Amino acid sequence: MSMIAAFYGGKSILITGATGFLGKVLMEKLFRTSPDLKVIYILVRPKAGQTLQQRVFQILNSKLFEKVKELCPNVHEKIRAIYADLNQNDFGISKEDMQELLSCTNIIFHCAATVRFDDTLRHAVQLNVTATQQLLLMASQMPKLEAFIHISTAFSNCNLKHIDEVIYPCPVEPKKIIDSLEWLDDAIIDEITPKLIGDRPNTYTYTKALGEMVVQQESGNMNIAIIRPSIVGATWQEPFPGWVDNINGPSGLIIAAGKGFLRAIKATPMAVADVIPVDTVVNLTLAVGWYTAVHRPKSTLVYHCTSGNLNPCNWGKMGFQVLATFEKIPLERAFRRPYANFTTNNFTTQYRNAVSHRAPAIIYDFYLRLTGRKPRMTKLMNRLLRTVSMLEYFINRSWEWSTYNTEMLMSELSPEDQRVFNFDVRQLNWLEYIENYVLGVKKYLLKEDMAGIPEAKQHLKRLRNIHYLFNTALFLIAWRLLIARSQMARNVWFFIVSFCYKFLSYFRASSTLKV
Repeated sequence: MSMIAAFYGGKSILITGATGFLGKVLMEKLFRTSPDLKVIYILVRPKAGQTLQQRVFQILNSKLFEKVKELCPNVHEKIRAIYADLNQNDFGISKEDMQELLSCTNIIFHCAATVRFDDTLRHAVQLNVTATQQLLLMASQMPKLEAFIHISTAFSNCNLKHIDEVIYPCPVEPKKIIDSLEWLDDAIIDEITPKLIGDRPNTYTYTKALGEMVVQQESGNMNIAIIRPSIVGATWQEPFPGWVDNINGPSGLIIAAGKGFLRAIKATPMAVADVIPVDTVVNLTLAVGWYTAVHRPKSTLVYHCTSGNLNPCNWGKMGFQVLATFEKIPLERAFRRPYANFTTNNFTTQYRNAVSHRAPAIIYDFYLRLTGRKPRMTKLMNRLLRTVSMLEYFINRSWEWSTYNTEMLMSELSPEDQRVFNFDVRQLNWLEYIENYVLGVKKYLLKEDMAGIPEAKQHLKRLRNIHYLFNTALFLIAWRLLIARSQMARNVWFFIVSFCYKFLSYFRASSTLKV
């Protein structure tokens, strides 16, 4: 019998961010392994005209929850959706709902956050720092609370090369940041943002670091732990391989490369792609919840949920495996393809990348206009290039994360818990995982029929030929203009033509002599 699964039986659990990727998988695992839990409270905001209950049914009707509904047919009765808006004081929760949460909650999993890299500092602080502070205040008033688990990110301290499982201080106290944003206008905030985030790449990583400081400062006597996952990807094993429902992280790159929109990226091929499967993160999260509540550590423990230090996979290898899966060719052939260029890291490539992507997009949109259809490719390409640009910081660097606490926790689990709540990333087969990831993107995210793979291969071939044709034409035009303006370029051109002519003449003469 699993001790962790038994622990969550009869518990009332509060999950923030339950409608997000990680939150959904967390709920699914809880219901599948502990179907006798009492209730899961989820904080939900009405969206697109849907009621809270409609949003719950929409989540439960996804492929992800098929096994759960077989094991627990009344699962919808165990989800208590509570209206909440993290942008408001006290989250805008009604007095009745707040009283229920305060009096009944046993475990809190705080997963809610904005993960937008280009978010404004004001909005990122509100969701990643202030909301965490307010939730901790609520938690301090919960007499039955056993554990508070905060989901951060392994990149909260990405300005460091080696990162330990400790909370690092920020130069400016979180409270001072929160207080300042209340009276500063947006223009001033935008101006001081680069100075505040310092050598971090964006507001996301900066505010997640601030959030950790808030957890440390506001913990009081509560049992609190922090989990730092790296790049969260599709499921590895549970409830089935390859499930994903958002375009964040590698998923967006996989779609862009698979659809033929992304031909090259500015990346360091040997940089570690520290992707971690979402079910691995969930298993560690549930194990940490159990350990924190039962063993009550004297201090706030930080757990790194990363792959690079235990089972590394670099971006080059990942890129070629994506190509091999999309085109259904052997991996060794993919390594010989000049298709998905994950091996360049210079200004020339960056410039060529932007020109060779945007120009065909403009031409294609012109064709759409001529045929009476709405142009869309330029907008899509601009969004894609902006996303890739924001990811460049992470796909050109590698980090070292210590995992002492994570390994300690693994040693504390029984053999049964190590099986049911497996977070040992050393067992992960990357080639198999990436193949399932790509197929999962096609099936669950793009809703594509797997029978359409041959047609998709032909589509990729056409896009590749268009890409080569455009680059050739661009080179010839540029070279022609250069020849017209430069005597040196003309001399080089005449030398090349003369050399080719002499080589062909020599080859023809040699063939005649042999005959």
